Amino acid sequence: MTTGSLERYETELTNADLVILEMEAGSKEDAAAQLAAKLFEQGRVSDLAGFLRHVNAREHQMATGLPGGIGVPHARSDYVTQTSIAVGITKFGHSLDFGAMDGPATVILLIATPASSFSAHLEVLATLARSLFKENFRESLRRAHDKEVIAELINSTLVFFDH
Repeated sequence: MTTGSLERYETELTNADLVILEMEAGSKEDAAAQLAAKLFEQGRVSDLAGFLRHVNAREHQMATGLPGGIGVPHARSDYVTQTSIAVGITKFGHSLDFGAMDGPATVILLIATPASSFSAHLEVLATLARSLFKENFRESLRRAHDKEVIAELINSTLVFFDH
């Protein structure tokens, strides 16, 4: 079954237009802002500033760095229209401190979930974390250098997620 690109965007957690390659960000807040802007452009976030307040408030509660150079800023927010993931792969030599014990992040995954979707939020985080703990998955994301491939890697990881 083939679907149009807009229809496809409405069902997939991420897509090539939500991926930033060669990301340069001055801070984790800057990285989250760049990724949130992509979500806003696709109508997945209705209020950019409001959503970023929720992301930054969550970030202040607890570090969102995972082992292996991964940052997973995330928020449930009234400003999120559909569960989505925006992906940033930092430019070579750049990394951002998301508070992980083993050092800074080179892969950033901004997870946005509607405020009402508490169980969906936890399910996406848990499923993604399981994949991200696998070194080969992390390396696949870093080495892809192709927005479509990165989006497909993320979507296929969460293929059983009912959203």
